[in-house]
Amino acid sequence: MKRQITQYVAVTLLSFFLGGWFFVNQQSNPTSLTNITTSVPIAYASSAGSTGVADIVDSVGPAVVYIEADSNSFNGSSLGFYGRNLPQQLEKATGTGFIIDPNGYILTNQHVVDGAKNIKVTLQGKDPLNASVVGQDYELDLAILKIDANNLPMIPMGDSDTMRPGDSVIAIGNPLGLDHTVTTGVVSAKGRPITIQDRNYKNLIQTDAAINPGNSGGPLINMQGQVIAINTAISADAQGIGFAIPINTAQSIMQELMSNGKVIRPYLGISMVDLSPEIAAQMQISSDTKGAVIAQVLSNSPASQAGVKYMDVLVSIDGNPIGNGTQVQDYIQKQKVGQAVKLGILRNNTSMTISLILKEKP
Repeated sequence: MKRQITQYVAVTLLSFFLGGWFFVNQQSNPTSLTNITTSVPIAYASSAGSTGVADIVDSVGPAVVYIEADSNSFNGSSLGFYGRNLPQQLEKATGTGFIIDPNGYILTNQHVVDGAKNIKVTLQGKDPLNASVVGQDYELDLAILKIDANNLPMIPMGDSDTMRPGDSVIAIGNPLGLDHTVTTGVVSAKGRPITIQDRNYKNLIQTDAAINPGNSGGPLINMQGQVIAINTAISADAQGIGFAIPINTAQSIMQELMSNGKVIRPYLGISMVDLSPEIAAQMQISSDTKGAVIAQVLSNSPASQAGVKYMDVLVSIDGNPIGNGTQVQDYIQKQKVGQAVKLGILRNNTSMTISLILKEKP
């Protein structure tokens, strides 16, 4: 019986590990985003009075930067994110970013600078400047860089939640090293989930604006000259299908990246698969039982230390019924490290409650 269930779980396994981040070059005394943005007059690349694409590009273009990173690791600009596998000896990645603060803070994709030893940022019409990573978030694929400059132009932030399929958008980036290339399109869809290598993206904006290698980290801009997303990937199997991270997602963690160099999130330390009627039948439990089957428990994790076991069925958290693994993830991500939670477990058709303390993922 367990062998059959294990085989089924192996085929349908949907793994995720809740929370956890890493960073490089964290400043010992990071300045808060709030303090930075109010310390000098904000020099927005304003689009007031813009009447068309060219006007918007003239206005916001100076806030878009070209990024070059030397690295021994493969990042999204050279492997996987654009469906291109380049030669292994290639160690230079190129990408795009945009200024989010006049004191030299730049937002881009984490995969552009992942493992980078040297990072150069080039402003429009200027010489390259050295850049350091202030904070990075692997799972959301976002990073903030810092250059030694001030009084820089910025692109104002828009509201990605208000965008609708069919709304016109503009992408500015450096595809294949061709700096400040402009493409246009529309929002094709919202809320798209995709998986690239070991990154699981959720809630992406889909667009048909042309995105190519080197566009990663660049802004997707609405017709008011506001950035509404960060261009991230395209489909290798289709034309005109690109994906971008909503700016509201980025704004929700930017302050934490600026202050801590990373995003601190709690985790349970489990992998699970949704409890389907087929799995329920094999486990000889009621077919209308809802929950998630524990497929793996990580050693030294909160779940392991609390006694959660392989093949336990998680049916509730803190008294809240659980319908699937995604609900588990969403609930835990809203909690804090050090917080106690109670798991409702069904083990061998016996109900029990297991209490544990959430930890930060290593």
